[in-house]
Amino acid sequence: MKQPDVLQQESPIGQSPPRKEGAAKVTGKAVYVDDLPVAGAIYGATVRSKVARGRLVGITYHPGVPWEDISVVTAADIPGKNTIALIEHDQPCLADQRINHPEEAVVLLAHPDREVVEKARRLVELHIDPLPPVFDLDESLDGDVRVWGKDNVIKAFSIDKGDVAQAFASAEVIVEGDYATGAQEQLYIEPQGMVALASPKHGITVWGSLQCPYYIHDALATLFGVAKERVRIIQCETGGGFGGKEEYPSMIAAHAALLAWKSRRPVKLIYDRHEDMLATTKRHPSRTRIRSAHDRDGKLLALDVDFRLDGGAYMTLSPVVLSRGGLHASGPYHCENIRVQARAAATNHPPHGAFRGFGAPQSVFAMERHLDKVAEQLGIEPVELRRRNFLQPGQKMATGQVLRDSIDLPQLLDRALTMSDYLRRREEFSRHNEEAAASGSSLRKGIGLASFMHGAGFTGSGERYLASIVAVDATPQGMVRIRASSTEIGQGKDTVFTQIAQDVLGLPSSMIEVIRPDTAEVPNSGPTVASRTVMVVGKLVQRACQELRRKLSEGGLLGESYTPTEFATACGIFHQMGGSLRVESQYQQPSGIEWDDKKYRGDAYATYAWAVYVAEVTVDLVTYETRVDRFWALQDAGRIIHPVLAAGQIEGGVAQGVGFALYEKVVWQSGRMQNAQMTNYIMPTSLDVPDIFVEFDDRATRTGADAPHGPRGAKGIGELPLDGSAPAVISAVHHATGLMISAIPMTPEDLLQALETAR
Repeated sequence: MKQPDVLQQESPIGQSPPRKEGAAKVTGKAVYVDDLPVAGAIYGATVRSKVARGRLVGITYHPGVPWEDISVVTAADIPGKNTIALIEHDQPCLADQRINHPEEAVVLLAHPDREVVEKARRLVELHIDPLPPVFDLDESLDGDVRVWGKDNVIKAFSIDKGDVAQAFASAEVIVEGDYATGAQEQLYIEPQGMVALASPKHGITVWGSLQCPYYIHDALATLFGVAKERVRIIQCETGGGFGGKEEYPSMIAAHAALLAWKSRRPVKLIYDRHEDMLATTKRHPSRTRIRSAHDRDGKLLALDVDFRLDGGAYMTLSPVVLSRGGLHASGPYHCENIRVQARAAATNHPPHGAFRGFGAPQSVFAMERHLDKVAEQLGIEPVELRRRNFLQPGQKMATGQVLRDSIDLPQLLDRALTMSDYLRRREEFSRHNEEAAASGSSLRKGIGLASFMHGAGFTGSGERYLASIVAVDATPQGMVRIRASSTEIGQGKDTVFTQIAQDVLGLPSSMIEVIRPDTAEVPNSGPTVASRTVMVVGKLVQRACQELRRKLSEGGLLGESYTPTEFATACGIFHQMGGSLRVESQYQQPSGIEWDDKKYRGDAYATYAWAVYVAEVTVDLVTYETRVDRFWALQDAGRIIHPVLAAGQIEGGVAQGVGFALYEKVVWQSGRMQNAQMTNYIMPTSLDVPDIFVEFDDRATRTGADAPHGPRGAKGIGELPLDGSAPAVISAVHHATGLMISAIPMTPEDLLQALETAR
């Protein structure tokens, strides 16, 4: 359909246009990495250790395949530094002598025939002298086996506010609790995969399924010992990430590129689901101990939190995850005296890494369950206990950050109670459960809630350190091109960036193109993580478009009001005059934000999203199954740019949170995942996901408040729904059964054991 030649009058912000990439995906034209037609490609495979810890003393290549036709790569073939560069250079690309987890990559193979390379993989024997491993988090911290550094502590920090010891000494009520969360597999639709071309003459080019092209770019430059200009990373269509394609793609890209370098042929390295689940990162398992001091009315007087994460064999992103978890450990509650001690420890599990929420779901679960325990002990309704302790604007958070968000948490709570009819349902379910117990019925009903927040963007000085850049240019024909390394991984980034540009330029979406992330074409706008894409990078898109419009206006080529044709004409004239119609916008930390990385003091995040979630469940005391019947999600995430996409983010996060709470149990044995198939790693299906009712409270940003941080006041939203879903579900189970469940996932077997213990 031909676009009308008039300046767009109505802002696209708050509208829900079709997704930019939707047609290509629906029609099958979208090309994923395994779809790439690569002439002359050979297929890669990885030989991994099955021993959790040991010394590699030899490798035997048994007969049975034409080894002379197979490309073989070991650590000795690495031209640069044998490491996957990230925060620290502690994780080898290929194990040389030390084996630190059961899926450690040791040998790479490639051959034109997939069946031959798979057979060859089985004919490689690794000779490993085993060493004592450590798999338990507390054993790692307190035991004698050292698997990382001097003391197995990957990172540790503390947050201190007030006088915790004095507050506990004078408190009327002290409540203690221990809480645990398990590993969780990201289970994105498309497994990990890369295609690589590499040679000393032509450099290195990699296409892949990924979230962070510049992570891979830096890692390969280090691995091959070449200038960064000789490395090019191109994102293919990516079937989901959830953090699982943040840092691990650097590993598989490195393996594919090494095989291509050695063979002088293009290499395709695609994991099947089993290998993907075995070898890649998962959510960090956590253990949290909380002591809280209260008066008789439940007022929170002191909070002492010991937050621990199992980092696995190497650092990867554990410091980032630990920081996020520790900073969210005290929740959206005011307390004058807080101590948070946070530690990530190494074990001989495969390294754990980023997963949606990265640390906050673990600590939020602990805090919300602890408040339910406090409420029960004091005889106060959980709703009322939260209301009495909510943060208010102007108060200080755990790090000393003054809450500047114009948030009214009691009002948010009241709205969530109303939309879910919480009070009536809770009373009704309590009566139902009494009658069911009297009649012998096995079904129990419950309703529970969680209140929480999530910091938007990188922690502390992270955004300032990244100094992200976005470029916007216009062709002589008036086509506006947005260049950023933020990746489209199913969340709708291309569509939202287009809306932001339309809002500034007043052009139809057909005149705006979002360039596919390619390190030869786009500047480094930072990784697609941490709920930063819209708020941080989208703000840079907004500013770059404003500068582009100003450039044309100051040149006298564009008036205040113009048609798309007039815009295109202005661009053409500007180019004819020899001007460069390209502008860049670089992140500048907003004034008033101060952060001390060493002391964990100051403004941890520029702004926060806030939420209250409510879950309704049915528990069967014969089969011990728990079904989530309904779920209500209310959040203040600033201005909502695309309501349909935003609601989809919430619904997807809630579904993953239900899995985190009830289904998704990683079974470990000697450091290996034993249920690395979709037949026995149980996740919620469409039949298990409840009716989800999503609402947004963005009234403050519609009136202009909190606007400085994101475009039109938008905040981060992607991580938020996973933080509060699991504690809301388990709170509802608590109401249904009376059990204080303190560890997830709570499978039917776990519920049976808890009931037997209670009896």
